[in-house]
Amino acid sequence: MTPEQYVQQKAAASGSSFYYAFLFLPAPRRAAITAFYAFCREVDDVVDEVSDPSVARTKLAWWQVEVAKAFSGQPSHPVMKALMPHVPAFGIEQQHLLAVVRGCEMDLEQTRYLDFPALQRYCHLVAGVVGEVAARIFGQTQSATTDYAQKMGLAFQLTNIIRDVGEDAMRGRIYLPVNELQQFEVKAHEILQRQHSDRFVALMRFQAQRAHTLYDEALALLPAQDRRAQKPGLMMASIYRTLLREIEAEDFQVLKQRISLTPVRKLWLAWKVQALGKF
Repeated sequence: MTPEQYVQQKAAASGSSFYYAFLFLPAPRRAAITAFYAFCREVDDVVDEVSDPSVARTKLAWWQVEVAKAFSGQPSHPVMKALMPHVPAFGIEQQHLLAVVRGCEMDLEQTRYLDFPALQRYCHLVAGVVGEVAARIFGQTQSATTDYAQKMGLAFQLTNIIRDVGEDAMRGRIYLPVNELQQFEVKAHEILQRQHSDRFVALMRFQAQRAHTLYDEALALLPAQDRRAQKPGLMMASIYRTLLREIEAEDFQVLKQRISLTPVRKLWLAWKVQALGKF
């Protein structure tokens, strides 16, 4: 298997909404974003799939070394071999990849966030930076597009957090800010035991409204000159925001099940943005 086949398989197997947006890109950009996304998946999987924290830390440390070696011309992992040829063309920097690794390290260091600013710092590393790199690969020409991409990445991550509350609870993690749990009188043990309640729904409606606000703010930041180039990001936004509305319609039944969109629906939403410009 070539490095290119490896990253393609990694991206397709994830079933992520991102994959559907990649399908509409020209070949060089599609190859670059697929390799970058595969890198993010590899690093994220270390935290999600390795049960021993010390082993996970060792693996993340290995990735930090691998990134440094790759940028000095000696990649060894197929993901880095697939990604490095695209680095000069799209302005991908070593610090971008290390930020993603650092964000995953945070998952090994803390399972709670006291307030939204603390959560936002984590989200910037695991999603805002990803949005920034993706915008470059899609064809960013305006500096303001970076602000759009980082804020959209935050909106995506908050949508993920809302969707995955139950799954994260099974791992002992709660990404909902502690002070907001207190505000809505939801106890941490209720989340960990996956107890649905009216208080929980009120808390989640508050989280969803914040995410919707971020989607609106991100879209307002996107310069008109880059709107066409950033269509893949708008496709993802359409898919993610539709998912968020679906979760709202299901009354936030996310503690014991995973609410998702079918692949056909994701493809339809992506196509509507591509062909009709409908978001």
